[in-house]
Amino acid sequence: MSSNPTPQSARPSSSATTFIIRFFAAESAGGIVLMIAALVALIVANSPLADSYFAALHIKALGLSLEHWINDGLMAVFFLLVGLEIKREMLAGQLATWGERALPGLAALGGMLVPALVYLAFNLNNPDTVAGWAIPSATDIAFALGVLSLLGKRVPLSLKIFLSALAILDDLGAVLIIALFYSSGLSLGMLLASAAAVAVLVILNRLGVRRLLPYLAVGGLLWFCMLHSGIHATLAGVILALCIPLGDSEDEARSPLLYLESKLHPWVAFAIVPIFGFANAGVSLAGISADNLLDPIPLGVALGLLVGKQVGVFSAAALAIRSGLAPLPANATWLQLYGVAILCGIGFTMSLFIGTLAFAGSEHLISEVKVGVLVGSICSALLGAAVLSSVARTR
Repeated sequence: MSSNPTPQSARPSSSATTFIIRFFAAESAGGIVLMIAALVALIVANSPLADSYFAALHIKALGLSLEHWINDGLMAVFFLLVGLEIKREMLAGQLATWGERALPGLAALGGMLVPALVYLAFNLNNPDTVAGWAIPSATDIAFALGVLSLLGKRVPLSLKIFLSALAILDDLGAVLIIALFYSSGLSLGMLLASAAAVAVLVILNRLGVRRLLPYLAVGGLLWFCMLHSGIHATLAGVILALCIPLGDSEDEARSPLLYLESKLHPWVAFAIVPIFGFANAGVSLAGISADNLLDPIPLGVALGLLVGKQVGVFSAAALAIRSGLAPLPANATWLQLYGVAILCGIGFTMSLFIGTLAFAGSEHLISEVKVGVLVGSICSALLGAAVLSSVARTR
């Protein structure tokens, strides 16, 4: 006699479990979850639940609104992960040598400069909106890699590495922009307290302390001090990351940095970033017409992402390759490189974040930023995917 078969009722559950495991293991999973969160936010913000949605964001706890806890608190953890990735790649990864940094570095620089110029072309004469110049300069690594991963083996691995390295350097540039241009109302006392916390973190690193608890405890104090210092609190995450030792880069169990990065990654990808997307992508489309898309902010942001990013990234990359500073990514064509440059116009998370800093206190201007970011990012995703898919078909 044959063994007892698996009950029919158990098979769908098993299949569902397998699908869920495979989904969350996929490179594109984080980007897909973020897309869903943003879409749900848009639907809720334009439904009968809109008043409850916006009211919930202003509920206060311990002196901060829910929106501030998300943007200043949870996003500090996001920036901690960004800092860990930057340090790892600089010391032992894709950016360990100047030769490896040349192509993504110049591409990232061009991809930040040109979008800012495009935005300023529409807003330079308006003192109320010029502060948003950095909004289209950022690339959303989760979204961009998510779209690229959906194309599977039709895109060479070298281009995925190029995009990852470019996005990491782009994030570093965004961190510097936030620190230099979006800090205000500085408090000398809290700045000194922040400096003392940083000094303690450096001492822990120099003494070779490998336990994470002391770093995280001082990092929490640093976040509190920076929150009240006038420098944006999320930068505490980057500073903390840079002080955590890499240790043995070949063994996660012996590397505090790699261990913390591996533990944070699923929480950031599947909880923190989607929560941020849900809290910040909701914009009421009531009263918004096609004519509103021609307003300086949404037009500057959308064209900065869609046009500025691809022109800046591709031109700078082409300059680096033609001048001999770096080779064309292995097994990639120029058209494929251009397709990836278009995907760099997906600026969702970082662009929305910088927009909330640039126009803090102005719900109307932030709503215009959201419209521009959504339009520019969606168009960049669709156009970039179309270009890369067409190349795959012809090859």
